[in-house]
Amino acid sequence: MTWKKIKRDRNAIFGITVLLIIISAILFLPLVYQNPIDEIDFSISSAPPSWNHPFGTNDLGQDQLARILYGGKISLTVGITATIVSILLGTLVGAIAGFYGGIIDGILMRITDLFLALPQLPLLLLIVYLFRDSLKNSLGSELGIFVLVVIVIGILNWMSVARLVRANFLKLREMEFISAARAMGAKPSRIIWVHLFSNVVGTVIVAATLTVGNAIITESTLSFLGLGFPPDVPTWGRMLFDAKDYLTSAPHMALFPGLAIFFTVLSINYIGDGLRDAFDPRD
Repeated sequence: MTWKKIKRDRNAIFGITVLLIIISAILFLPLVYQNPIDEIDFSISSAPPSWNHPFGTNDLGQDQLARILYGGKISLTVGITATIVSILLGTLVGAIAGFYGGIIDGILMRITDLFLALPQLPLLLLIVYLFRDSLKNSLGSELGIFVLVVIVIGILNWMSVARLVRANFLKLREMEFISAARAMGAKPSRIIWVHLFSNVVGTVIVAATLTVGNAIITESTLSFLGLGFPPDVPTWGRMLFDAKDYLTSAPHMALFPGLAIFFTVLSINYIGDGLRDAFDPRD
């Protein structure tokens, strides 16, 4: 039934198609298109798109298409991993608050309100600025920044998931099948994760889908501001940062990574909207 509803949604089908094309290109096109991402050639600096370089080159003469494909792996990995962190944290907080209620619910929801009141972007920049050097020294420049970005994005995006799960748990815990499970001696942990969570998994999936796009944009913002991955790691946001001084002389340097972010996030949001409509019991 869910798939039938999705198939009737043109935007969702468009999103699935575009996202599959992007993922397939990121994973398989480098097997055929083997231009290096770090080869410097000043003779073709900021060259426009051509047969040898379909997306042109940057200010160092490095191939833009190869760098976009490589950066796509990082951006998608960051988005998916940060989403897993936020979904796990939000689901845990929402499930405990919604099931137990009372003072536990009050404390957890006040903590949620506190996180919602925080200015996310300034706080994100501050945390990355304070801890990036220590993590880079302990885990390496690329892995350290990856872990930091994933954790920070994850812990700053769990609140909406927690509220959704809590609201559904508050409604479901009063239903007869939960009373029957209690009467049969089911433990609270089993009631939460077997009986209740199975009924909100659709909501969690929709929230996760929409969170991926937000995480990709956040990572791109950090990289654009120079607080993301090292300069030699070509993420989409870093490519936009490198292109900001060449918008008039070489607009292709910003156009293609910008389009990559745009179509990826747009397709993910369309899929999320389609899943939300498909899981809606009123339809």
